[in-house]
Amino acid sequence: MHERITPSRRTVLLGAAALAALPRRALAAAPEPSPGLQPYASYWYPDSLPDGTPGPGVVRRSLRAWTPEGDADLPFNRSTVPLAARFTPPPVNATARAGQARVSALVSFAPTSGNPAQGSDTADFYALSHWAYLDELVFWGGSSGEGLILAPNAPVVDAAHRNGVPVLGTVFLPPVAYGGQLRWTRDLVRRGPDGGFPLADQLIRVARAYGFDGWFLNAETGGGDARLGADTRDFVGYLRARGKGLRVTWYDAMAISGDVSWQNRLDEHNSPFFEASDSMFLNFGWDRDGLAGSGRLAEELKRGRYELWAGVDVEAHGWDTRVDWDAVVPAGGPHVTSYGFYRPEWTWRSLPAGGRAPADFHARDDRFWSGRALDPAAPDSGPWRPPAASVADRSTLTSLPFATSFNTGHGLGWYEGGVRLSDGAWNHLGLQDRLPGRRWHVRTAGPRPAVGFDFADAWRGGGSLLVTGGLGAPATVELFPARLPLSPATVVEITHRTDDGSAAVRVELAVEAGGARGGPPRRLHLPAGAFRTGGGGWTTVTVPVGRALRGPAGGTLLALGVRLGAPDGGTVRWRLGGLAVRDAAPPPPGAPGAPAVTASQPNADGTVALRLAWTAPARSPGPVRHYALHQVLPDGGRRFLGGTCGHAYYVAALRRTAGEAATRVEVRAVDELYASSEPASVTFRRQSPVDPLR
Repeated sequence: MHERITPSRRTVLLGAAALAALPRRALAAAPEPSPGLQPYASYWYPDSLPDGTPGPGVVRRSLRAWTPEGDADLPFNRSTVPLAARFTPPPVNATARAGQARVSALVSFAPTSGNPAQGSDTADFYALSHWAYLDELVFWGGSSGEGLILAPNAPVVDAAHRNGVPVLGTVFLPPVAYGGQLRWTRDLVRRGPDGGFPLADQLIRVARAYGFDGWFLNAETGGGDARLGADTRDFVGYLRARGKGLRVTWYDAMAISGDVSWQNRLDEHNSPFFEASDSMFLNFGWDRDGLAGSGRLAEELKRGRYELWAGVDVEAHGWDTRVDWDAVVPAGGPHVTSYGFYRPEWTWRSLPAGGRAPADFHARDDRFWSGRALDPAAPDSGPWRPPAASVADRSTLTSLPFATSFNTGHGLGWYEGGVRLSDGAWNHLGLQDRLPGRRWHVRTAGPRPAVGFDFADAWRGGGSLLVTGGLGAPATVELFPARLPLSPATVVEITHRTDDGSAAVRVELAVEAGGARGGPPRRLHLPAGAFRTGGGGWTTVTVPVGRALRGPAGGTLLALGVRLGAPDGGTVRWRLGGLAVRDAAPPPPGAPGAPAVTASQPNADGTVALRLAWTAPARSPGPVRHYALHQVLPDGGRRFLGGTCGHAYYVAALRRTAGEAATRVEVRAVDELYASSEPASVTFRRQSPVDPLR
């Protein structure tokens, strides 16, 4: 990236030297893991490796030498969630448009060489959740000291896919000033004996094996010539043609001359790369005339203007970044191009150290995407134009069953059935539920209550949805646009409670349905329970929406929300812990295949690190959403260890309980309604001086 470089953004480029203080251990890409069992997201150089000794925790690898069979971390990094289909509901405001500008984001979730493959034991994490406005996520990273090619880890891909968003890995060839070497560009685009590109084939192989959706190519190493430019263009075209179904996004850096020349627009110098790729990310120095000309040229090339992403660098200033929004998404005319955020995790990183509580982060992230009013129906009129003001949101709610427990993918504990089964902080984006995209659209004639994610209590996962405030009039919180088919058996299950000290609350489902033969949608409010003054525990209410909404010829559930009233006045504190829409409840999933401990290592504090693996259920009535792992305690209770969508998991610290010599670990398959299978278990026996596997 060029022109608007800040010291913080170059922490990615400087690599290991700037990251040496981070505690991490890396694994070699070999069938047997190295002594440090922690698996990380994979990274490589194209072929040749840099001179000198790598920094702490860095393992230098060659992509040319990679094979899936030799990748010990592949089971931990492989995504298993398919890319969901999406639809565009009617926008919630008059300025957001469908079918025009799209939004991409380049996000650095963690350092290149220190990005855990299966989450970690902290809630201090960028738990991206505004998928409704995203069309493409780039797993950004790479540095001259660590590796230049970065594959996204499975939790990020699984969460994105569940919401219909494709994820790209990164190929980053840095400027010479930041350690870039032109030989790495030549390594990447070197032709094979047949005229093809072996490393393009390797990139395709990696994406297929890991389950992500393509590559973001950023060639910023200067000094090339016309031959290198032509080879690079052909490499891009080959990658796109051979990798059918994968995306290729090119960054505006290398020109067809082979040297680096940031154009900040589409023109004759970079259009050959645009024509060879699926889309192009324009450098940040664009202006109004340049973008207008770029859109026209894209159409002259028989391509779409919205295949151009105008770069918006928000790493340093977030929503205070100065952007000429009318050059990209004018309010009074058609959008000119799409746009792409560079480093929107500013909403997390800019919080003070020690002050990154999950609820604080999500409040800031909601403001970034929805606007200062925290309601996409009333977007900002100020200098920051959030995506909700210009871009129509998308939804994946098209089939039954659907369920959410408002789990954001990180938390301060883990709950099941309202019971806390772990008191440790955690993050794992693959466990994130489908969450409301329109945060927070509230309709009321009275004072607007506060709505947000809260982490002090949950029904399942790490958090719940909390509504607080005085309700002078009923308030409707719109949660999900949908296209869910209705049958006479369709029900909505709502699990909710009030906190101690809350005023009395009356709860209704706010639902909207369309008939199979057209006509205006019908909106109903269906009773869903009430709580007395003082608070009440978790309760689940089943509402027969199919009988209430479905017409003689069928129907479709179009919107799902809640309406709250405070019949006696006062301040309410109401939590929504779960919401599910289903027909008949299916049988629970089948149990997974017998788990095995594939590697173990004692930790200095007396705990043990484990790698575990299992197989999918031999038979199951429906898809498995994820797998949950628990430690069985001597008193028969359970401690939550973690969860994953794949078939391998790393336990960083298995604790001994009451001096036990053996610990049983259970693995359960969990379906879309959070029903669990019977457990499959493995017993780990502890012995001194080492912990063998039994």
